[in-house]
Amino acid sequence: MIFTSHPNLPHMSPLVVIVNAWGLGNPDITRYAGSMTTRPYSSDLSDARWAPIEPTLTTWRADRQRQGLDIGRPPGHELRTILNAILYVDRTGVPWRFLPHDFPPWQTVYGYFAAWQRDGIFAQLNGLLRRLVRTASGRRAEPSATVVDSQSIKTAVGVPLATQGTDPAKKIVGRKRTIATDTLGLLLSVPVTAASVHDNTAGMHVLDQIAAAHPTITKAWVDSGYKNAMVEHGATRGIDVEVFTRQPGQRGFKVLPRRWVVERTLGWIMLHRRLARDHEARPDRSEAMIHLAMIDIMSRRLTKESAPTWRNA
Repeated sequence: MIFTSHPNLPHMSPLVVIVNAWGLGNPDITRYAGSMTTRPYSSDLSDARWAPIEPTLTTWRADRQRQGLDIGRPPGHELRTILNAILYVDRTGVPWRFLPHDFPPWQTVYGYFAAWQRDGIFAQLNGLLRRLVRTASGRRAEPSATVVDSQSIKTAVGVPLATQGTDPAKKIVGRKRTIATDTLGLLLSVPVTAASVHDNTAGMHVLDQIAAAHPTITKAWVDSGYKNAMVEHGATRGIDVEVFTRQPGQRGFKVLPRRWVVERTLGWIMLHRRLARDHEARPDRSEAMIHLAMIDIMSRRLTKESAPTWRNA
């Protein structure tokens, strides 16, 4: 630990500032030279990660200004700073009102989050980065197969009861995330419903979304929680649904083929503390937070950057 006086408060008694000198949370500032004037947070976008995202957000802002006939004050905050603030909330799990003061006001940040969710910007960025990661991995830009699974998660205090339910199998009161990924574990679809919704019902909705958005997909793998109804529904959408089951007499844990891919993705997104419990008042905002987590993960994967953890402190 280093103790020092605050340089900007000469008229006050010395303010002791504790600086973490271990390296954790102190990334290389040179990677953030594009817009950062203070020490960046570990969740902030580096210049390389911001580069593929910037055109989409810049186009969005230009369209909004054009629709408003350029009337009113010009935007006072950089888009990169706004996105950094939203990623900070997603990664750390803090309430919106607890955003650090070196970010724009929380009302402004949340307003952008709501607008980007409403306009489909997070889903658009997720698709863009997924195609870039697949191409960089030597795959075709569009996938031909998907893996589907669900996760029931508890909700925070204040989440409307009308958007919750009880999962009798897992004994969880909250919401259910039905997630579909490609064979690399990259997100394709993630509707959020009440936990009481049956896996088959949510799974068929996912197949509908995949068939509409990804016509190249002809194969899907699911676990034994999904029944014949989903297999039959997949056939009507041109998707061959294959159910993986445990071997007869199997005891203990064993990795099931293909299914581990989507389980790993669920593990990835749970590293974002905002998703350890569902805090969002609306399910569509909850979906946006999951898209944000995957945007964070895929942008790091694309630029070969990693988030600092206690392991590399």
